[in-house]
Amino acid sequence: MDIASPMSEHLFPRDQPIDAFRLGLHDIMLSGWYNSETGELAPGFPITAEDVVVDVGCGDGGITSFSARQGAHVILADLDPDKIRQAAERLKDSPARQVDAHVTDASPLPLADGACSRVICTEVLEHVDDPAALMSELVRVGRPGALFLISVPGGEQETLQKSLAPPMYFEKPNHIRIFDAASFESLVESSGLVIERRLAVSFFWSMWWLFFWRANIPLGQGSHPALDAWARTWVEVLQGRDGLRIKAALDENMPKVRAVVARKPL
Repeated sequence: MDIASPMSEHLFPRDQPIDAFRLGLHDIMLSGWYNSETGELAPGFPITAEDVVVDVGCGDGGITSFSARQGAHVILADLDPDKIRQAAERLKDSPARQVDAHVTDASPLPLADGACSRVICTEVLEHVDDPAALMSELVRVGRPGALFLISVPGGEQETLQKSLAPPMYFEKPNHIRIFDAASFESLVESSGLVIERRLAVSFFWSMWWLFFWRANIPLGQGSHPALDAWARTWVEVLQGRDGLRIKAALDENMPKVRAVVARKPL
């Protein structure tokens, strides 16, 4: 049976340029992320106003904004003071019942044992010298029964990127290791967490970044025919016959993001 994408054509008209970042957000939402109706940041990872949510490596607060909109107590944690300021500014008028912000390298986190009911750490483990030590610290601040959303870049596309990107992007302070699915899951389980769901998303971005390195343009500044053509191609795939089935198969086999939802045992 054909599975038609729910994306209506008016979102990305054929006579207008496509904003790749808007398309990428729409793409991951088709996979069930940022679901305001169910309250799930990712499938199997609901957030409510009763939760205390820490986002370790929060950057400018883009992901944390969803937790704030749910009314949760939000704790921002990042090594970069400028990013923490941006994140705090982003959330200052949000419905979050409380917002705390910490400049920290997470070694250790300035939080009490069992302080949080939700722990988020996305696209951080590939940067750190000791991923097991960071996982231990994440588990420490989660209360018994807490849910964890942990992600790393998909290993398949990272390996391809490494052959195309300037070397500095795979050196400190950028990505210093590549996780395949097995090593990533082993790291999470070795920390004492129980994996409840495995998620693989954003094939769109896997391809976009491969084309980006060859385009040789500053990130976020201008466009390039290859990038524009890829965005338009992906829209056509999603809007076409079996769009979601094709997307799901490609996401699973070459995801830009590989994530797990895990729980700390009671």
